[in-house]
Amino acid sequence: MAKVTSSDYVMDLGSGDGGIVIAAARRGATALGIEYNPDMVAYARQAADKAGVTAKASFEKADLFETDFSKATVITMFLLPEINLKLRPKILDLKPGTRIVSNSFDMGDWKPDQTTELPDIASAWDTAYLWIVPAKVDGIWSFDKGTINFNQEFQEITGKLNLGQEVDISGSLNGNTITFTAGGRNYTGTVNGNAIIGTHDGGGAWRAAR
Repeated sequence: MAKVTSSDYVMDLGSGDGGIVIAAARRGATALGIEYNPDMVAYARQAADKAGVTAKASFEKADLFETDFSKATVITMFLLPEINLKLRPKILDLKPGTRIVSNSFDMGDWKPDQTTELPDIASAWDTAYLWIVPAKVDGIWSFDKGTINFNQEFQEITGKLNLGQEVDISGSLNGNTITFTAGGRNYTGTVNGNAIIGTHDGGGAWRAAR
């Protein structure tokens, strides 16, 4: 689901026997497993050695809530729902576009961007969820010769565009990519910190800043 490649840095939270980390390393990704149980860390290191991927796969005994996730381009996890929710603010502060995949357990009212069920698995753990960390756009921006006010709820956005006349907006974020409709016109742009540059229907350009 995360489309892991050799350019990714994968972090598996609660890595257990190391299976996910080893699978990522076999795809050429650099992968790190975070696990609190030292016996499982030792087991996973042995498994990685046996699989011949120790150059790409590593494991640390660490507390999830004290671990720096900022290097990750992909985070995988198989954690209880209450732990997912406790980690959610930290995850939402990651670089926009970071892919998050969870086995079986969701993130409350942060709706997944994709859900996949594996029908041929004889297990209760047959559902996976994918989220793309969205850029933060909530608030008022200057917009060409007017203003735009985004109300952001995770990857979903609503609000008002005022270019002399106020119209409703509705759209979404996929990492740094923003798309929305306002006044019957479709807008697409790229968020770069406090600036957004994009195009709208008809090929016209637009920009916003805050």
